[in-house]
Amino acid sequence: MLKLEHVDKEYADHHALNDINLEFQEHETTVLLGPSGAGKSTLLRSLNLLEEPERGIYQISDHTIDFSKDISNKEKLQIRQLTGMVFQSWNLFPHLTILQNITEGPIHVLKQSKADAETNAERLLKLVGLEDTKNRFPNQLSGGQQQRISICRALAMNPEYILFDEPTSALDPELEAQVLRVLLELAEEKQSMIVVTHNLEFARRVANKIVFLENGKIEFEGTADEFFNHPTDRIKAFLTGMTF
Repeated sequence: MLKLEHVDKEYADHHALNDINLEFQEHETTVLLGPSGAGKSTLLRSLNLLEEPERGIYQISDHTIDFSKDISNKEKLQIRQLTGMVFQSWNLFPHLTILQNITEGPIHVLKQSKADAETNAERLLKLVGLEDTKNRFPNQLSGGQQQRISICRALAMNPEYILFDEPTSALDPELEAQVLRVLLELAEEKQSMIVVTHNLEFARRVANKIVFLENGKIEFEGTADEFFNHPTDRIKAFLTGMTF
């Protein structure tokens, strides 16, 4: 389980995270929703220690981080091995083949043998329907294909949780659908995921829990059924603003 207690993150001009208390259960998909600037990405990036809140406690597996204290590089590496991150842009290494992109981390960080890492990479490529791309380079693939490779790269590190920061925002609708189908399959396989997205239909279909943030605070935490079918007045306004 992943847990946050009284987490605060402040910038010069605003309070990005304000007394956040959350639990993310294993084998479930949690979707973070809210207006722009609500704190969704800051919260997600804090789970990977790309952002470091000033206060609060972060627990994952048998690791506990006190944000009020210095975090060592060793602790950061341990947390990042448990929380794979998939960004808006895919950030693949352009000079490496697709197979090399996926196996780089397992070989050099997890110390897997090259043979084992490649076998697992080929399994993951088949999972996302891209098994014929292993010897290509990233610039030979579409954006949707590259994002699916990014998901393979995250999965190859065997993280306890995968964090998705608006993984389809840079894609056109057809390519977005390709990536969302992969996420749906991962949700059905009970991969632990935390997803920031603006795609409400995706959230409705896959979320075990929805967290709605605004102004750095949690305004709602509950099931997709509660969020969409029994919304508060604020959530009604949000849903109306997100649809035509």
